Amino acid sequence: MLANEYGPSFAPEEVANLSAAFDAALTKLGLVDRKDPATASVAKLIIEVAKTGERDPERLCENALKILSK
Repeated sequence: MLANEYGPSFAPEEVANLSAAFDAALTKLGLVDRKDPATASVAKLIIEVAKTGERDPERLCENALKILSK
């Protein structure tokens, strides 16, 4: 992960992992409407978890859902 003046930036393979985690989280939560504000919250949590260095899609998803359930 690289950082710039706009925030973190991720390599293409990292973006693929974040996308997979995001899609898995939405599926587990039963969210299908991408315009639902909850989907933005999920995306932000996935990114926050990724900022810690996690890159495995399953763990990204699990950790984001744990945070969301608090």
